[in-house]
Amino acid sequence: MHDLLIQLPSLSITSWISPDFLLTKFGGDLFWLGIILLVVECGLFFPFLPGDTLLFAMGLFIGVDKIHFLGGHRWVELVGLLIIYTASAFAGNVLGYEIGRKLGPSFYNHTGKIMKREYLDQTQEFFDKHGHSALVIGRFVPLVRTYITVVAGITKMDRRGFFVWSFIGAAAWVASISLIGYFLGKQFPGLGHYIDLITYGLLAVTVVVLAFEFLRKKMGEGKAAA
Repeated sequence: MHDLLIQLPSLSITSWISPDFLLTKFGGDLFWLGIILLVVECGLFFPFLPGDTLLFAMGLFIGVDKIHFLGGHRWVELVGLLIIYTASAFAGNVLGYEIGRKLGPSFYNHTGKIMKREYLDQTQEFFDKHGHSALVIGRFVPLVRTYITVVAGITKMDRRGFFVWSFIGAAAWVASISLIGYFLGKQFPGLGHYIDLITYGLLAVTVVVLAFEFLRKKMGEGKAAA
């Protein structure tokens, strides 16, 4: 694990989004790297990590028998993935919530490349619209997934409610995307040769969704101004 962490800063952006490259470079250790990525993306305000594609790729790799990290049958690997990755995503959310609760409104007075006021404002709107269920729905929305926890902390959402809804969201997110990858891999083993193309396709869909939402918001602001 120590050697794994040392290599991380040397990876290029294209390397981060290439599951085949990561699998070739890290082998079974890719599973443990995934734990770190999920905690950071869900709790430490780095919204550009490949959470969705990581879950899909890991499910598909297990389905086509290309990765082994627990040394058991594919079902053992799959159940281990679902349990450990759900716990990682939940732990990341709790970390983000506690940071938001501790630092509070000071976040709104700070603007940087990662922690931007506009991201927090958009997430707050999302939270106001959907209430507690935003912690489940937001799991499937890039950017919102990262910032929803800190907004919950800043607004001092009840801890018990946060833990319950956050766990439900983590379990639904990890299970749905990982299982889609797994069963597609089992049904169509040849997909394992095209995982990078599938990953780029998922990223393209994400970009299109974000661009659409951005344009919709801008058009709404323009109409309001008019």
